[in-house]
Amino acid sequence: MKIAITGGTGFVGSALTEELLSHQHEVMILTRNPDKYEARPGVTYVKWLSDGARPEETLEGIHAFINLAGESINSGRWTDERKKRIINSRIHSTQEVINIIKALNEKPACLINASAIGYYPSSKSDTYTETSTETADNFLGETVQIWEKEAAKATQLGIRVAYTRFGIILGKDEGALPRIALPYKMFVGGTVGSGEQWMSWIHIKDIARAVHFVADTDGIAGPVNVTAPSPVTMKEFGKTLGSVMGRPHWIPVPSLALKVAMGEMSSLVLEGQKVLPNVLLENGFKFQYPELKGALKDIYH
Repeated sequence: MKIAITGGTGFVGSALTEELLSHQHEVMILTRNPDKYEARPGVTYVKWLSDGARPEETLEGIHAFINLAGESINSGRWTDERKKRIINSRIHSTQEVINIIKALNEKPACLINASAIGYYPSSKSDTYTETSTETADNFLGETVQIWEKEAAKATQLGIRVAYTRFGIILGKDEGALPRIALPYKMFVGGTVGSGEQWMSWIHIKDIARAVHFVADTDGIAGPVNVTAPSPVTMKEFGKTLGSVMGRPHWIPVPSLALKVAMGEMSSLVLEGQKVLPNVLLENGFKFQYPELKGALKDIYH
């Protein structure tokens, strides 16, 4: 199949590209600078969001459109300016995806739109699934709701739309894990905040496999929690990480220190949600890394 990806050169996009190529799919990566990348078998770089770009001319016949584009929420303190860029980058790219789909003579079967479990409120007692109706009223929750609302417009074109709500993605060199692991590398790792906050995590390889699975499964639409089936508390996460890395877990990181250092962005580690991937499990998806220890062992060994 021919599959188009925005954000295809990022952390998740790169892993997804490798997953799709391993199944002999043809990958079309939309980028502002296609000349920046070397040609490789099975991958075509398509110019978009630039003067003179007409991506629809190259994308006829795609089976799925996967939208991962948007400024990273981990890229720095959430100043007012950065918040605007985080929201606007998601709105603008999603609107452009819809415009491209409208211009195609043959519509794709589905739009898989990236999202986040920040959709749900933080809680130490509640468990969230795709049927949960509670929504967070903070910056991240509002961003996710706006993003999904834009993507939902593709349903008016008769296209199946799924919102893949990503948990905390674990990978060795990118995402949240390198920052969390740094104190352990320096032998000063410990519980972050109260340690009672939930961490709904997922291995980067399972993210790629799950997005591919959703694109390939006709019956999946609407919200899809892309998290491992075994969320843990932050305290348990730290202890497991220290054990796998062969480092002590002993010096706690007070909430106040993180709030001073990271500002509002500290909510990513000081608050959390217990989120379960019911839609994936009910449709027969098999996680390669369902348990945290196995996931971390794969990453570090």
